[in-house]
Amino acid sequence: MRSVIVEGTWWSPYQEGQYGETLVLHVDLSADEGNEQAALAVLDELELSRLKAYLYPGPRRRFSLCRAALRSILADKLGCRTDQITFAATEQGKPYACLEGRPVPVGFNLSHSGNHGLIAISTTGRPVGIDVEERTPRRNLDELASTVCTPAERAELASSPDHQKLDRFLRLWTAKEAIIKAFGTGHTLDVSRLQVPKPMRKGEPTATFATPQMPGTTWRLDNLENQPFAAALAQPFPPS
Repeated sequence: MRSVIVEGTWWSPYQEGQYGETLVLHVDLSADEGNEQAALAVLDELELSRLKAYLYPGPRRRFSLCRAALRSILADKLGCRTDQITFAATEQGKPYACLEGRPVPVGFNLSHSGNHGLIAISTTGRPVGIDVEERTPRRNLDELASTVCTPAERAELASSPDHQKLDRFLRLWTAKEAIIKAFGTGHTLDVSRLQVPKPMRKGEPTATFATPQMPGTTWRLDNLENQPFAAALAQPFPPS
């Protein structure tokens, strides 16, 4: 495999400097042949093999661009080549990076939806979770809410004007997904019992909370949403 360091032509800092030592970067996943070819040159053999399993161009593009960006960002932070980095996962499925076979003290998480990807890098190695969802209509919004929301959250959604329901649901869903990904136990948590803090449900940009489902840790949630997408970041509080 060739060792290639690529410039950040399709990723850039997102709301830089607002989350302690955690860096958040936006990945442009729109179709671009030049970016896609550059990304392929960064992926290792295992990633290229995984890429073949995707049947459609959109998922292939999102995987390759996000994974190549992640490799390049980690290589920059670790002062190494992209081909020296490998990836593994815990028993619960949370991924981590290795340098020459040894786990590195850098935490990360990524998410993508449509033409947008977000990558969170914890330079202190603390757990971090991020989620992004493009604002596209959901035909089964009420059914989704009944599955993943607490009674209080469902009541607030039911009383919301129709034109606000999707945005409010996505704010809840991305926050819950970010928390689950930061905690690192997969979907063993019951999201219908995991209540997003009321200040964030009301539109505040950040909130802290603790939950019996994750004892011993206070968590910070940040609302990263903008017009094209809803997004959230979760990490232990206080962030380093």
